[in-house]
Amino acid sequence: MLLSRRWVDDRAMAESEIHEHAAGITWVMSGEGLARASHALVVDGRVWLVDPVDAPEPLARAAALGEPAGVVQLLDRHARDGAVIAQRLGVGLERLPSAVPGTPLEAISLVDVPKWREVALWWPATRTLVVPEAVGTAASFAVGDGAVGVHPVLRPFGVRRLRHFEPELLLVGHGPPVVGPEAAGALREALGRSRSDLPRLVAKLPALVRGK
Repeated sequence: MLLSRRWVDDRAMAESEIHEHAAGITWVMSGEGLARASHALVVDGRVWLVDPVDAPEPLARAAALGEPAGVVQLLDRHARDGAVIAQRLGVGLERLPSAVPGTPLEAISLVDVPKWREVALWWPATRTLVVPEAVGTAASFAVGDGAVGVHPVLRPFGVRRLRHFEPELLLVGHGPPVVGPEAAGALREALGRSRSDLPRLVAKLPALVRGK
């Protein structure tokens, strides 16, 4: 089950939407075009923050879920506010991890080229897949009929390593989560349409650039 509500920080004029799900919570900076998404994963009563944006209310909600365990950065250019938050909480920052110590989370290398190193997380017991950039649900990703789309730069090449996963909870770095049986189908369809949706992406580019 996915519950969500909207929260506005008047001091920063930053708007976020908080989604509750089986793995913890996700907050999406819905007041911006990139729709940056951050996650708090609750593993054995401890909370791992993934690619977090510093937003007071979501972080307070995350703190209520359990003891902070660490902060994880899954994309080389997704530094966001991870280092600041890790220092504030007194926990470590796991940058592009090959493993997340003491957890059942599996780290999967998705992209490893100059200026683009990306790691996904797979939690088998909950069938949770966390993908920071290769796929997303924001408007700049999901340009077709489905809820999920491949990153525009990766569309000509595809993301083969994601084809092996059948998630029941898909958490992305841009856009809201996809929950339930439709998550696996949405991911599968996005990977299958990676190239065929390119004309739609081109047609939508003017609106995306304007932030609509």
